[in-house]
Amino acid sequence: MEDTVTTPEYDATISDYYALLKPKVMSLVVFTAFAGLWVAPDVTTLHPFLFATAILCIAINAGAAGAINMWFDRDIDAVMKRTKNRPLPLGRMNPDEALSYGIVLSVLSVLTMGLALNWVAAGLLAVANLFYVFVYTIWLKRTTPQNIVIGGAAGAFPPMIGWAAVTGDITLAPLILFAIIFFWTPPHFWALALYMNDDYKNAGVPMMPAIHGEKHTKWQMFIYTIILFPITLIPTFLGVAGNIYLVCAAILSGFFIFTAIKTLLDKTHKSAKLMFGYSVFYLFAIFLALMIDKV
Repeated sequence: MEDTVTTPEYDATISDYYALLKPKVMSLVVFTAFAGLWVAPDVTTLHPFLFATAILCIAINAGAAGAINMWFDRDIDAVMKRTKNRPLPLGRMNPDEALSYGIVLSVLSVLTMGLALNWVAAGLLAVANLFYVFVYTIWLKRTTPQNIVIGGAAGAFPPMIGWAAVTGDITLAPLILFAIIFFWTPPHFWALALYMNDDYKNAGVPMMPAIHGEKHTKWQMFIYTIILFPITLIPTFLGVAGNIYLVCAAILSGFFIFTAIKTLLDKTHKSAKLMFGYSVFYLFAIFLALMIDKV
């Protein structure tokens, strides 16, 4: 009697394909990209359809990178409480289809950005995608506790891409917007890693708390919030924003430092959870203040 090979049955739904795009992460990416577009010089000369196209390309590209990330990390996602209910760990989706889905969307979003807007923005979009997939996901995430520090650069590209979509170039101003997200990323993710430390340990991901301990991680978080404070004020001195933004940035960044101090002194994970929640609000509020000030 011949052995029969059973083919796995997949029952992926539209919602599974949507979940593969990491919509929560995508929302911050879209918002910061929107801010980059909004504050760019001569944005009013950009046709609303092209404005929407740029945002759509950035959103799809970010989601596509997230899909490839889920494809590559499906083994560790299966053992982490935070990620075990994703479509791939649950076996609802063919991994090959997930990878193809991510690759096709990545290519289409870059080509559309180049043809509809300009190739500087498209090039930055491609770099952000490749950096997230190859540098962060495949190389850094499983090899070094500095994974978030270096890999976080991928998430800092959106406002710079938005700016380039309007102007076709990169100046100091969008680089500062990049720097705001870059220095925000480590304390944001390490706050999460503090109270999800066991999850990361079980998955074999060398996050900072697991490798260097909680105290060291908390000090690093505090240092990054201190560095971040003056960087957030620079847009005003570059003429990109005015006093409304300056005051908002100072208050928001000052409170971010306060949450880092609270986390540093707290022997439980309560303050880390609050800091993580505030960090999401913080980034949203900083870029919202930037846009309001422009108006």
